[in-house]
Amino acid sequence: MLAKLYISNYALIESLEIDFQKGLTIITGETGAGKSIILGALSLILGERAESKYISDSGRKTIVEGIFDLSGYDLRHFFEENEIDYNEAECIIRREISATGRSRAFINDTPVSVSDLKEIMSRLVDIHSQHSNTLLSQSGYQLSILDSMSDSRALLKDYVSTFRDFKRQKQALEQRKAEYTKAKEEEDYIRFQYNQIAALSLKEHEDKELEEKQKLLENASEIKESLWWIESVLDGENNPVLETLRLVEQRLHETESNVKDLRGMSERVHSAIIDLKDICDSASYVEGDLMVDPAALRETEERLNEIYSLEKKHNVSSVDELLVIQERYEQTLQSIGDIEDDLKDDEQRVAQLESEARQLAAKLTSQRKENAKTFEAALKKSCKMLGLANMEFEVEFSATELQESGQDVVKFMVSFNKSQRKLAVHDVASGGELSRMMLSIKAIIAGNMNLPTIIFDEVDTGVSGEIAARVGEMMKDISRHIQVIAITHLPQVAALGDEHLRVYKRDKGERTLTGIEWLAKEERVMELAKMLSGKEINEAAIGNARALIEHKDK
Repeated sequence: MLAKLYISNYALIESLEIDFQKGLTIITGETGAGKSIILGALSLILGERAESKYISDSGRKTIVEGIFDLSGYDLRHFFEENEIDYNEAECIIRREISATGRSRAFINDTPVSVSDLKEIMSRLVDIHSQHSNTLLSQSGYQLSILDSMSDSRALLKDYVSTFRDFKRQKQALEQRKAEYTKAKEEEDYIRFQYNQIAALSLKEHEDKELEEKQKLLENASEIKESLWWIESVLDGENNPVLETLRLVEQRLHETESNVKDLRGMSERVHSAIIDLKDICDSASYVEGDLMVDPAALRETEERLNEIYSLEKKHNVSSVDELLVIQERYEQTLQSIGDIEDDLKDDEQRVAQLESEARQLAAKLTSQRKENAKTFEAALKKSCKMLGLANMEFEVEFSATELQESGQDVVKFMVSFNKSQRKLAVHDVASGGELSRMMLSIKAIIAGNMNLPTIIFDEVDTGVSGEIAARVGEMMKDISRHIQVIAITHLPQVAALGDEHLRVYKRDKGERTLTGIEWLAKEERVMELAKMLSGKEINEAAIGNARALIEHKDK
């Protein structure tokens, strides 16, 4: 419930702090005193648009702050989801507007967006005025009334969860189908590209190895000649190097024992002989194995040309990159087959979810129709108590495709006069009739409204006498379930309040300011007397006012 409202620097309000209690709080005051200004300020913390024109002192910001007691309303999830400190006994909601019109919102001193502000406040306060009666013409609002009549809300919650899952899965399925269709369109092209690469049976680094082989085959004659010459020089018939070195080794061996500086040189020459002999043998082996083979050269060049052609086609520079492309094509072709299998499973899942959603929607429709019968009877009875004696009412159902609210479109059909056929609410009801009808609806569903506070803004306009008293009694009944704040001009309504606040104007220097005061019992009597007789208060009015209050207290 709303425990306290603080307003600073808003229109005619310099600074105002209002404490609210449970039950029915009445706010009265002369026309123009500022009741609508207080509601306008309150609307700022409900997330309504902030305008700098309402800032009376441009040198400081406008602040509207509400303190709410959330006990018993299970709103912790909202706070945890938005990472806001949670204090069930005292939730502070504040809106600040600078002179430039820049707005900031806070929940328990944590900055929040206006959308977050609207979300939390929609669960805390409902302001009902004649203007808000237009809600009655909206099918969504009419459905919400029926759903509040019993346990339909639990069923609706299950349905909404299933429907959202169905929609999400269906959208994902449609996306995968689109991807599959696109992939199938490209499958022949991808398979051709894959087969063209796969046909070569490429191996890693093959291009580098082929290029080396090509170079070897192209220069085979020159290489063989060079290797033969090396072999001849090292170990041929005419003064071979190896034979000469063996003589050198022998002479060194014979003399190094006598010459200190020569010791070990024969071993070094011997090592050189071993290395050169190995070189000679290798040259001989390679020269003997190497063939001048034009056919092998052509085969190598053809293989390289095939590879180069594919590399150019795919804009790469190596066989390894071609192998990566081949693997990617292979995975794509595999995935096309996998998608086809997955689509069958997904379609079955979506069909199952749709079936579950339709079953829940059908149950919801059945529950709503039962609720509608109860609601029709209760509303006609309540409205007749408010002077709508000839009212006839029924809820008309029609079916629609599955949507988040179910498969129902409802229309409130009403007539207020004898022999008048029932028409949609907005086509037949006057403002006064609509206000009384809406008040009756609020009274019927008040016990099921998981809402701390409702504010009635002059919804009793256009009624008087006994009907006015019944309007007040209906507000009083609602206040037994939730906190009710009622702005009224009717003494019959005002007399029923548990608390009574009066809005007034006062002059302060060059300014006229709006103030508000809590009325004690005798002050309430005088306020009611004024409402009964006008400015000239007489004893009869005072007596009537006292009687109204005493009747309430019985």
